[in-house]
Amino acid sequence: MATKRQSPYIWVTWLTKLLVGENSCEWGAWFRAQHERSSWDRVPGTFDETGWQLEHTTLATQVRTRFEETGKAIFTEGQNHFTLRGTTATLGGKPDLIATGEGSGTIIDVKTGKPSPSHHVQVMVYMYAVPRALRQYRGIDFQGKVIYRDHEVDIPGSALDAPFIDNLAQLIRRLGSSQPARKVPSSPECGFCDITEVDCPERAVQGRAEEGETSDF
Repeated sequence: MATKRQSPYIWVTWLTKLLVGENSCEWGAWFRAQHERSSWDRVPGTFDETGWQLEHTTLATQVRTRFEETGKAIFTEGQNHFTLRGTTATLGGKPDLIATGEGSGTIIDVKTGKPSPSHHVQVMVYMYAVPRALRQYRGIDFQGKVIYRDHEVDIPGSALDAPFIDNLAQLIRRLGSSQPARKVPSSPECGFCDITEVDCPERAVQGRAEEGETSDF
C-alpha cells in the first residue's frame, strides 16, 4: 500500500499539462503529491532515458556556453533546485539553467522533443517560484526562454499575470487537498501514466479497438 507523505509535495512538471489542458486527470498528480514515491509500484517504462539524457545534456551545454560568452553568470540544474512551501503543499522544481547579470535574469529550459505549450508554462512556473524560493534571486526581474534544437521561444515577465497565478494556486490547492482530485481515466492519458491498477483500478484500457472490429457508421 502506498505510504502517505507527511505533507503534500508537488513537482513542477506534474502541473504543466494540466494547466494548459493537455491532460484532464488531476488525480494522478494528486496521488503523486500525497504519497511517497518509493512506496508504490510503477508501470515499467519504455522511454530511452539514457539517450534523452545524452541529447539533453549536449544541448544544455551548448546553451550554457552561449550565455557564458555574453558575460552572464549561469547556474545549472543542481544549483537551481528549489522548494517553495505553501499552506497546502510544497512545490519543487529544477530549472535547467538560470542566467543573471546587471539585476536581471533569464530562466531557461532546453527541450529535445516536440514543442508544446506545457513547456512554456513550465518555465512560467519557474519564473514565479524561483525568486520566492531562492534567496539569491529575490528582487531579480526574470524573463523566460524555452530552447529547442532548431528554435527558441521567449517568455516575458508580463506573462505572469493575475489569472495565471490564480490558476496555478488553485491547482496546487486541489492537489494538496486531503480530498482526492478529479479522476478522468482515458486511454491517451493513462497510456503515459506510471500508476498501476493496484492504486488506480479505473486505469483505462477501453477505447482500444480489437483487430477486426467494425462500426455501423
